[in-house]
Amino acid sequence: MKEKINKDQFLDIAKDNAIVMIGGFLANGTPERLIDLLVDSNVVDLTLICNDACYEDRGPGKLIANHQVKKLITSYVGNNKSVSDQVNEGLLVVELVPQGTLAEKIRTGGAGLGGVLTPTGIGTLVQNGKKIIEIQGRDFLLEEPLFADIALIGGAVADKYGNLRYIQTMRNFNPVMALAAETVICDPDEIVDTLDPECVVTPHPLVDYIFEEE
Repeated sequence: MKEKINKDQFLDIAKDNAIVMIGGFLANGTPERLIDLLVDSNVVDLTLICNDACYEDRGPGKLIANHQVKKLITSYVGNNKSVSDQVNEGLLVVELVPQGTLAEKIRTGGAGLGGVLTPTGIGTLVQNGKKIIEIQGRDFLLEEPLFADIALIGGAVADKYGNLRYIQTMRNFNPVMALAAETVICDPDEIVDTLDPECVVTPHPLVDYIFEEE
């Protein structure tokens, strides 16, 4: 059976300066209990990789609002005023990445590849500082892979072995992030005895721990 961890064990894993991926899409499918534990722990100087900055009071946005993030790699920040405030104050570095490119950067990190070639961003600020490669007469940006120390996964039903099935649109960024971190921790909405193998999206070898409140 997959090892379960409680609050204290989770906080032993979460460290200052960690690179953390958090699944979800505007708080849909985010591992809220784990995020709340990080907020309460006051770990700092995190590099946060997520689809969006969410809201100041929901999802990964709570970590930003609590000034625990030093760098944010994401595709959208418009719903979280803390982001612009902290950028203007010089407290936060934001790297904006087109959403599809962000997903591919995470996927290639999990697959052990050297990056992905994409035309998205050519001729815009996105290409600044990046290598441009010409293939068959077309220019492509080399987008380098992303890999994290910890991936926090939500929106799932887990079985006792650690296999995960995602709940409708909560699937979003969670499965690809489960590929791309040294330690993967799932905060499931439900834990069942077994799952139908045909429903499993993230297989148990990719999951290190299942969080369960005592």
